[in-house]
Amino acid sequence: MMSFARTALLMAAMTGLFLAFGYMLGGTGGMLIAFCIAGAMNLFAYWNSDKMVLSMHHAREVDDHTAPELVSMVRSLAARANLPMPKVYVIENAQPNAFATGRNPENAAVAATTGLLKTLNRSEIEGVMAHELAHVKNLDTLTMTITATIAGAISMLANFAMFFGGRRDNPLGLIGTILMMILAPMAAMLVQMAISRTREFAADRAGAEISGQPLALASALEKLHMGAARTTNEAAEDNPATAHMFIVNPLHGRTFDSLFSTHPRMEERIARLEAMADMGMGGGYTGTGTSKSGASGIPDSGHRGPWG
Repeated sequence: MMSFARTALLMAAMTGLFLAFGYMLGGTGGMLIAFCIAGAMNLFAYWNSDKMVLSMHHAREVDDHTAPELVSMVRSLAARANLPMPKVYVIENAQPNAFATGRNPENAAVAATTGLLKTLNRSEIEGVMAHELAHVKNLDTLTMTITATIAGAISMLANFAMFFGGRRDNPLGLIGTILMMILAPMAAMLVQMAISRTREFAADRAGAEISGQPLALASALEKLHMGAARTTNEAAEDNPATAHMFIVNPLHGRTFDSLFSTHPRMEERIARLEAMADMGMGGGYTGTGTSKSGASGIPDSGHRGPWG
């Protein structure tokens, strides 16, 4: 409940920033024009972002024949979370990672890299898939679309002011207008990233509740964090705007949690999951069962098997 309240507060702050900035620079008319243009762009992205993102990362859909164990696992977790069965994708990528996409639970998809499937054991993969289903259940895609719309509108207002100038009777004056043009988009980006970090914490908690094993998810996060640091994800580097979707940051050069990070500090995420286990929720996981070959007979790259 607190995470939803914080998200709502951050979204209200971003909306207030947009209204104030828009009125100062463009008046009511300029503010409405920018909002409509940004809204139209993000509406298109909302309906097509899942296809676009899956295509960017060269994901292939799998089913009961091509990846029976993975699909069966996701189906079981979705039923446990009271969600429709999402589409399941596998990405041929050595970096261990995963993400969820889709505009609503009825049109959702979860994707895991082959690196993840080879690195984690079954319990850890369940924890990761439960985390991604939590994003679907919490409607995080919708939340981030709304914030992206407002952030986009603020950037458009800044561009409008840069090329056409703001209101002549702007109470901020010339210097104040220039500062607003620079600082307002940065502030919007910071709020947007803060919302993204908040949603990651919420998905960790809900994912642990769905899987029933918070320590398995904590173990998975630690392995994914180390694996992502060692392995370059070229598709993510080419499309950094999709970084916030992944369960761990797929980009290099961001090893610390800064104002510009889309993910919380890994140490804090793991500590919160361990605290859940200490309170008696699924604390029996010990991490046993990991084999050198990965999770339950992961096939070599290029060969299909139970995990795709």
